[in-house]
Formats: sequence, C-alpha cells, structure tokens
Amino acid sequence: MSGFPILSLMILLPIAAAAICLFLSDQGARWMALATTALLFVLGILLWASYEIGGPQWQFVESAPVFGRFAWALGIDGIALMLIMLSVFLMPICVLASWDAIEKRVPEYMAAFLMMESFMIGVFAAQDLFLFYIFFEAGLIPMYLIIGIWGGVERIKASYKFFLYTLLGSVLMLVAMMYMVATAGTTDIPTLMQFNFDPAVQNWLWLAFFASFAVKMPMWPVHTWLPDAHVQAPTAGSVILAGVLLKMGGYGFVRFSLPMFPDASAALVWVVFGLSMIAIVYTSLVALVQQDMKKLIAYSSVAHMGFVTIGLFTFNRQGIEGGLIVMLAHGLVSAALFLCVGVIYDRLHTREIARYGGLSNNMPYYALFFMFFTMASVGLPGTANFVGEFLALVGAYNANSWVAAVATTGIILGAAYMLWLYRRVAFGESKNADAAAMPDLNAREWAMLAPIAAATLWMGIYPESFIAPMRADVGSLLARIADATPAGDAQLQMGKPKAVAHGETH
Repeated sequence: MSGFPILSLMILLPIAAAAICLFLSDQGARWMALATTALLFVLGILLWASYEIGGPQWQFVESAPVFGRFAWALGIDGIALMLIMLSVFLMPICVLASWDAIEKRVPEYMAAFLMMESFMIGVFAAQDLFLFYIFFEAGLIPMYLIIGIWGGVERIKASYKFFLYTLLGSVLMLVAMMYMVATAGTTDIPTLMQFNFDPAVQNWLWLAFFASFAVKMPMWPVHTWLPDAHVQAPTAGSVILAGVLLKMGGYGFVRFSLPMFPDASAALVWVVFGLSMIAIVYTSLVALVQQDMKKLIAYSSVAHMGFVTIGLFTFNRQGIEGGLIVMLAHGLVSAALFLCVGVIYDRLHTREIARYGGLSNNMPYYALFFMFFTMASVGLPGTANFVGEFLALVGAYNANSWVAAVATTGIILGAAYMLWLYRRVAFGESKNADAAAMPDLNAREWAMLAPIAAATLWMGIYPESFIAPMRADVGSLLARIADATPAGDAQLQMGKPKAVAHGETH
C-alpha cells in the first residue's frame, strides 16, 4: 500500500460520484450512490487491513504543498482509522434507508450525502490545520441542505439553528488557529501536537476550540439545536448526524484540546466535568417525558456524549479508551435506533409514541431488532456500549469519584427512558388498527439493521479489535499530557497482605 494515495482517493471519489449523480435519473442516482458508498466501504476495509498496529504513529501519509504554509496533507492514526471506518460503514446503510423514503430531488439528495462522506473522511484524515478547518466547516453545508430541503414541517427553522450554532462556535476556533500558526510557524497538526504553547495563552486557545467542539458534540447548554435537527431531518440525515457528525467534537478534543493545550485542559477540566454531569442527568430526565421517538433518542445522544467528554478528560488510559469506544458504540447504536424509528415512520408517517403499541404481535423481527438496540443503548454486557461506559466510569472514578457517581445515575436513567420507550412501542395491546396492520421488515430493512447488530455484538464481545489500533495513540497522548495530569481523589492503592499468626493454617 505504500505510496498509493488511498486517502486522497477516498476523499475525491465521492465528490466525483456526487457530480455524476446530478446528471442521472432518480433510480440511476440511487444506484450510483449505493455503488460508490459500497466501494468506499471496501476501500475502508483495505485501509484497516493495511494499517500496521504498533507501527509508526502516522500512516498512509500524503503531502503536497498548495500555497504558503497551506498543504494538502493527509495521514491517519488508529483513532482516525476507527472513525473513518464508522463513516464508510454507515453510509451505504444511509443510502438504503433513503431508497423509498426520498421521492423528490433524488439526484441532489444523493449528491449531498456523497459530499458529506467526502468531508467526513477529510476531517479525520487531515494533517494540515487549515485543511481540517475547511473539511470541518464544509460538512455543515450538505447537512444544512439535507435538513432544510428534505426535512419535516419545521425544517427551515431547524436547519438555520443547526447552521448558526455550529458556525458561531467555529469562528472562535479559526481565530485561535491563526494565532497558533503565527506562533508555531507551521500548520502541520502532528508538529503542533508536540509544540508547547505559552501556559498563559493556552486557556484562551483551549476555550476557543472548546466553543466549537462543545457545540458539535453537543454539550449542555449548547445542545438545543440537536433535538430540533433530528426531529426534522430525514431518517438517513439523523443516522449520519448521530453516527458521525457528533463524533467530530470528541475527535477534536483528542486531536487538539488535550495534546496541544495540556495545561489548560488540566486547569479547566472542572468545566468539562461540570457540564457533562449536568448533561447526563438533565437530558436523561428530559428524555423521560418525550412523546416523540426521535426527540427521545436525540436527548439520549446528548447524555451518551456526556460519558465521552468525561472519559476523554480523565487523563488516564481507561477513561480515554472508554470515551473513544463510547463514540464508536454510540455511532452504531444511535444510528440503528434512528433507523428503527424510520422503519415504522415510513409505514405510519408519525413519530408519536402513543400511536404505536403491541408491535411485537405483527412485527416480531422488528421488535427483536429494536429490543437489541434498546438494550445496547442501556449498556447491556455483550454489547458495544457496555465496554465503553464501563471503561469511562472506571477512568472517571480514578480522576474524580463524585463525577463517576453522578455519571452512573445516567446509566440508571438511561435504562428507565429506553425500556419505557420499548414497552410503549412493542408491548401491550394494539390500540390502533393501522399500527396493528403494519407489515414486518422487508429485505432492504434487514440489510440495514442486520450489519449494525452484528457490528454492535462484535464490539461488545471482542472490543480488542477496535481498541488495538488506538492503543499506541492513546499511549502517546498520555505521555504528552502526563506532566499536566491533575491529582485524582480516589488514591487507589494495593492493600498489604495480612500477616499470618504463628500456628495458623492458610
């Protein structure tokens, strides 16, 4: 694979396919999008297979100067690899989810999704600071169009809210980036990750980046755009929003905030912990009273992202690896839950929980998948979320036992709202004749849900295959932040063996 520009190919291929889509018929555009996303998934598997675990930190590196300090510089580490895999895995499923649901302007819709895929891969692969920023912001445009054109009744309001919130946060980040390049004299991200900025300035730079990543995650109190965007977006839009776009904030924390500003990260860790604890408890309580299925899952996403931010800022291996696994696991499970909502929405055209009930009678396979993903969201052992949340909580306990205690309540509340949702949708009597007459999953829906269920089980039973590529990168991050690590309150120590009195038997 050495010398082959696989990352450039993965970024440029969907852009070319998007341009072709615009000139095709509706059906032609669907098949074009499916073929391109499937090909990118194959390239993703090739990337993973060629990735050398324990090799150099940055692999598949490409660099071509464009002008001044700005360069087309690409390269990935294990963390970026996993997030690219998540992106290319979900995209063909998004195309399948939109196959029948989208009937107007199909070529433009498919082109928007392909552009989205290109920008997502670009965010995770960029090694130039300004190139990262371009991809990071460019991803807003197709998502804005997907919500604003193909969304629900209040789509215009939701798309504006989404766009303005995320854009405003990023303006501060751009100013901070310009200062960093002027100070360090380079736009190369790996070099900047090792550069020691003045501790007096670090806090300001950290806050500027935090403004952007906190909105993207989203963290409380800048989360209000997310429920609106999810409710109005088409099913596939919700899948990619929950599956990948929210992860860009977490990726930003690991790639920029922690390694570039370690002193500020340690000094301001209380901000992250405080907001994350509020997010976990508050949004879980809000989720309990929702009547709209999508809104409930959207609020659960904010709560799950609270675990990610707590894990990433614990300054220890368990916490950071846990945060990264929760990112991947949530990407699968929340995407699957939105697909489950989309399946019954396509049949009945309502997301009101009260309109359903007793679906296990007439849709047993659907009820089975829905139950599995509900349990995965709760964090059932053997599913992906369990591994991540367990590690994040262990790491949190080492850093701050109070934070770990509050975060644990989130798991209990998560079980409450998810199981109650499932009970109201799948069990009980079929009160409405139209809901009772709905047919079970068709072949296309099986093809959407089965791969995600398999991936969720795989991550839950054998998480090592996902942690192994990231282990060395977490290690180098820990080495970078070691000097700034704040003291935890748990002070865990090995106990001394009890002295055996003379004459006692063992």
